[in-house]
Amino acid sequence: MRLAADTGGTFTDLVVEAGESVSLYKAPTTPQEPADGILDAIALGAQDAGLALEQFLADSEVFIHGTTRAINAILTSTTARTALLSTRGHPDMLLLREGGRTEPFNWSYGYPDPYIPRALTFEIPERIGSQGEVVQPLDEAATVEVLARVADAGVESVAVCLLWSIANPRHELALGELLRRHLPGVPYTLSHALNPTLREYRRASSAAIDASLKPLMTSYLDNLERRLRAAGFGGRLLMVTSAGGVVDAADMAAAPIHSINSGPAMAPIAGRHYAALDGLSENAVVADTGGTSYDVTLVRRGRIPVTRETWLGLEYEGHITGFPAVDVRSVGAGGGSIAWLDVDGSLQVGPRSAGATPGPAAYGLGGTEPTVTDANVVLGRIGTARRLGGAIAIDAGRARGAVADLARRLGGSMAVEALAEGILTIAVARMTSAIREISIQRGHDPRDFTLIAFGGAGPMHALALAQEIGIPRVLVPRHPGNFSALGLLASDIKHDDVRTRVGPLRERLAVAGDLFAEMDRAARHQLELEGFAAPQQRILRSLDLRYHGQAFELNVALGADGLALDAIEAAFHQRHLAAYGHASPGAAIELVNARLAAYGLVPKPSGERYRSAGASIDDALVARRLIWFDGAPHDCPVWERERLPERGVLRGPAVVEEFGATTVVPPGWGGVVDEHGNLRFERAVRA
Repeated sequence: MRLAADTGGTFTDLVVEAGESVSLYKAPTTPQEPADGILDAIALGAQDAGLALEQFLADSEVFIHGTTRAINAILTSTTARTALLSTRGHPDMLLLREGGRTEPFNWSYGYPDPYIPRALTFEIPERIGSQGEVVQPLDEAATVEVLARVADAGVESVAVCLLWSIANPRHELALGELLRRHLPGVPYTLSHALNPTLREYRRASSAAIDASLKPLMTSYLDNLERRLRAAGFGGRLLMVTSAGGVVDAADMAAAPIHSINSGPAMAPIAGRHYAALDGLSENAVVADTGGTSYDVTLVRRGRIPVTRETWLGLEYEGHITGFPAVDVRSVGAGGGSIAWLDVDGSLQVGPRSAGATPGPAAYGLGGTEPTVTDANVVLGRIGTARRLGGAIAIDAGRARGAVADLARRLGGSMAVEALAEGILTIAVARMTSAIREISIQRGHDPRDFTLIAFGGAGPMHALALAQEIGIPRVLVPRHPGNFSALGLLASDIKHDDVRTRVGPLRERLAVAGDLFAEMDRAARHQLELEGFAAPQQRILRSLDLRYHGQAFELNVALGADGLALDAIEAAFHQRHLAAYGHASPGAAIELVNARLAAYGLVPKPSGERYRSAGASIDDALVARRLIWFDGAPHDCPVWERERLPERGVLRGPAVVEEFGATTVVPPGWGGVVDEHGNLRFERAVRA
């Protein structure tokens, strides 16, 4: 049996896979002690299985976890007090970054502060040259004096980034030994060990972010593992990475920077897997709408986009992680997004969210500000008959009161229902902007894609989104409220390795071969230690290349031809043409990095055939209620999803309710239930 838990802003989702059976559970997230929410969800699974919690966990071989703990700490500035140790004369790497500005001619705001303040940056007397030569030996006595000042500053963690440590790590390793000796118990990160790539700013930023997260994430993971072990779990604890793979919890604690965007990374993996099972187009917009954010990814030709330009905050002015990650665009527009009035009296929605505590007003947990969820309740799109996620009762009176209070602040001239529709219109516009950014602005026509919508609030707005941007088809998969957690079960073990060797490609190709052989041996050995035999291993190799004189490189995957020079050069020219609109086939190409990704392939959730609890569409009808669309109420059917028959046809306006999610079908849309129980919608559906 495998367990997968995704801790979101409002709910903790649990998926239990036992053979061919997949069961889903939700429990409210407990922000102060996330392990409580996880164990609450597991207890629901144990109760459903008729087992004691201890036995249920003892029968579980693997527990896979995704969390927003790290990114939330960064966004709320609650990371550890961290020092940066740099080569003498180079203390401003984090301040200067790479010299860019998002708006180069807008000087109405100051440049953002560095990730680690200048007062906590300390210079070390040493210098390594670009070829790995020792230009200035490490002055150990002076360094010990610097470390005494670091200790006096009361830091909780230390990041180390010395120039050209990727060419010769001798001084960083020596500094690590001095840190262990003079600051015992204080965690530290060495840039060459964490991110051995070119460019000191990116290594410094990676090391700083990673070090700042170590005390928090080590404590979090230690506590979670302790609580699970004490409750009876004896299996393997895995964590999801930002790149869409999973690693052991101990590896994540050693490099917690990889957990920053682990939650959003699961959505496209789940979307691609289940779209393939359903025989859908390989082009999909995968959209996950939760309580706090709207996360969207463009999957093209079955490939999940990966970016190395992952910035926390604005590009150039934020802080770069320096690691590959699934390319996800996020906006603050979810079910818990709060509607508010700007200084000029205009209506705004998000990015501030009611979160899990106190939550939307409709939850009755203390929230009083109107949210997207409250607007949906006012419009009848969320009913009150069933508990949200099986746990939270919906209070329509509180929802209406919160929206009515906002209407009064607008002058009282707007009807509550009209304001609620306005809130949803703004929320949908914010979501649509994220889709435009990854599709139209990159030259992709939305009409060529299918929108795969999930998350607790995803199916509620999906059809309105598709209509707004011109996407013709929408798929609402089974279990949309737990879909990201299902993605945890579809993720393979993944290890990344990179080696930097800058030089002409033609001269460095043999060197690249040696690097790949070295990385391959290490990766396969690691996978064997983790229990993956050769047939369960997958190795992908790629090169970071650029034209001579360029500052940045493009990643080119190696195909069946391996290190054949002509094939690599042709692939790079084609990649450059696609990225920038031009190529220079006669120009010299430089090698920058050799990269290897090693996968341990795990069993994937099966696409079991849908078995309906009802025989006809009439069996699924559980109620009728007034639901507002376009300023008018409509008498709409309310269907229970579990009772919808295969090939059953749905016509809007209508609502489909299920555990963890509600699908809203506006007028003019129709859908059909396919053989896997997914809902497929189009603007016009024939019976």
